[in-house]
Amino acid sequence: MEGLERILSEHPFFAGFAADHLRLVEGCARNRRFDAGQYLFHESESADEFFLVRHGRIALELASPGRAPAVFETLDQGEIVGASWLVPPYRWAFDARAVELTRAIGINAACLRSKCEADHHLGYEMMKRSMPILTNRLHATRLQMLDVYGKR
Repeated sequence: MEGLERILSEHPFFAGFAADHLRLVEGCARNRRFDAGQYLFHESESADEFFLVRHGRIALELASPGRAPAVFETLDQGEIVGASWLVPPYRWAFDARAVELTRAIGINAACLRSKCEADHHLGYEMMKRSMPILTNRLHATRLQMLDVYGKR
């Protein structure tokens, strides 16, 4: 497990994270691999894991009946995938697909939520790190929508 602790500590999301909190997160983590075209998850499925991208690219997609999925963001090494694990009812709001061979750390959501409940300092730190990412992604999506639908 020493390797996972080192990998977590080197990921930008956990930069400067307290060592005791990092050990708690490590207990919920495992290595994951996704081949090109493989889905990490689909919209409305249970959000039971979130991912730290170590290598590769992940496309975030919105499915629409009768149309090809619309990619609204592509994530690269050093980014996180998925925040629906934080908010009840813990269901994915979109699909995530590996664009190329992708290696990630998967963090079990139920495990981490229980540790955040037991240690509110850990929970607060996770929220502080997650909210700016969510806010930036929301703004980026808004700008894309304005670009697509704003021109007539």
